[in-house]
Amino acid sequence: MYGCAAPALRLRRLQPALPRLQRSARSTLASRRHTAYTAAQLARAPVAAPQFQHHARRLISGGSPAPQPGQPDPTEAGPDDSDRQKKSHSGQAHGANDYRETAFKMFESAMTTFASVAVLGFVGYSYTRYYKHMVLAKMDNAFNPGDPVLDLARGRPPRREEAEDGSWIVREEQAKFDSIMRGEDKGRYHLLIGEKGTGKTSMLIEAMSKIDGDGVAMFEAHADPEIFRIRLGKALDFEFHEDNIGSLFSIRGPRDASALLDVERAFNKLEKVAIRRRDKLGRPLILVINSVHLIRDDDEGKDLLELLQQRAEQWAAASLVTVILNSDDYWVYERLKQYATRMEVTPVRDLDKQKALSALKHYRWKWHGETPNDQLLETIYDKIGGRLSFLSRVAKSRDMISLCDKICEAEKTWFLNQCWVLGMEMDDDVMDQQKYASAAMVLAKALVDQEREMDETYDPEKGHILPQIPLHKAREIMTRADFIQSYDHINVFTIDSKAMVRADSVPMQRAFREICSQPGFDKFLEKTLERIGDIESLGRTRELTIKDLWEGGKYKVTTRNAKGYVEKETTFETLPGLKDVDDDDDN
Repeated sequence: MYGCAAPALRLRRLQPALPRLQRSARSTLASRRHTAYTAAQLARAPVAAPQFQHHARRLISGGSPAPQPGQPDPTEAGPDDSDRQKKSHSGQAHGANDYRETAFKMFESAMTTFASVAVLGFVGYSYTRYYKHMVLAKMDNAFNPGDPVLDLARGRPPRREEAEDGSWIVREEQAKFDSIMRGEDKGRYHLLIGEKGTGKTSMLIEAMSKIDGDGVAMFEAHADPEIFRIRLGKALDFEFHEDNIGSLFSIRGPRDASALLDVERAFNKLEKVAIRRRDKLGRPLILVINSVHLIRDDDEGKDLLELLQQRAEQWAAASLVTVILNSDDYWVYERLKQYATRMEVTPVRDLDKQKALSALKHYRWKWHGETPNDQLLETIYDKIGGRLSFLSRVAKSRDMISLCDKICEAEKTWFLNQCWVLGMEMDDDVMDQQKYASAAMVLAKALVDQEREMDETYDPEKGHILPQIPLHKAREIMTRADFIQSYDHINVFTIDSKAMVRADSVPMQRAFREICSQPGFDKFLEKTLERIGDIESLGRTRELTIKDLWEGGKYKVTTRNAKGYVEKETTFETLPGLKDVDDDDDN
């Protein structure tokens, strides 16, 4: 009875611990399943759900404690040595697979990067070659027939048949520049120098029109190098790499430089185009730079002019490009003369009498359909001379004599506004300006005096013979060497290619004559010069004044010997001078 009741008694005792044992078993089973699933993932092998193996449990005696949740069951058997070895070999194989996979990914990334860089480099190289080709093609196209200068020229440019009919005045220099534009006269570069309005630019445009601008580029100079650069680029159809798309990739472009470097780059491209053209056509290109006198006479302007001359000398020697410089002022010639070896100077002056009368007659017929008589033409020429700009204005006017008088009056007013003197009463603050003005008046008076001494001032065939003075002599007369360049720039005096100074035009010489013939002018000019000298003397003189001597005061100086006896007495006092006596008499 007691033997059969013992198991039942044990079951009854274990019944309170059964839920706890079941929870422990489920926790152990879940932990084993998670470990098996993780190992299967690492080995990239399908993992079968581990089956729970039921191990025979020994019956817990009354003295054995029950297993706690989360603790291994002491009744279960642990992994043996064979399982540990299998797991070790599986981990080593998995590590080798990881190394191979990492190396493959690195190689794949490197090849992708290399391919991307190679494609980008090929595209960039191709675009650069294409861009350089297009730059040269555009510049070559700029020298094809047709030029914007011809389109902008006022009216229809005169043709050869018009010149033969007499409606256009052909200068003696026209044939020479026609030959230059055709590329027949090469191996030199040219400087045109002459007064404003003598027809230099019109002559060049006429020569361009005869060949329709084929192989010719022309642009206007400017005092600002940046504007000079832009105008040069427009004439050559060169954008200075400003249209390059490299800036989209934050690549520093070649435009990050000065205007002078841009001009040098443009000339480098022009040289390549000129070489191709010379090999293809056998004649040089023509580059005309108009109004070179507008370049400032400072360090930057001199550098620009030096760059132009260096290129002109080099291209003339190789017959690549013939450069033509057009200037109104003499200082450009002085600057270029220093390094000139292949430069040819062409002076352009007013028309002589016969050509001026013929031009005026044909201008009048063209604009009004009438032919003036010879006496009227002679009167007009006597007033304004052979300046083409004046002749054209007069021919368009209804009252030609009245316009001639207005032109002469305008020249006189311009000279007086720029160079009139102020006399003895001038303020010392304007001394610098009066030095400039008085020097011009002294030179104008010297020209008028020389005109009076000339044997002949008017030739029946050639017309006016203006008095002229050598440049060094003019500087001696003015006692200043730096003013004459400014006078030339404001068109009061002019200096020709032979360094002779004269009035800028016939109306200006008439203005000199009228001003210097005014009553009292010589004395007024002399007082101005005296006042300038006094102001300069005051600036160089220091005056010492003893105030005690004013109002009849005296100084008494006594000299004593070593014993104290008086040896000599000296008294200082003021005495009225001659000027003071004259002032008292006037009062």
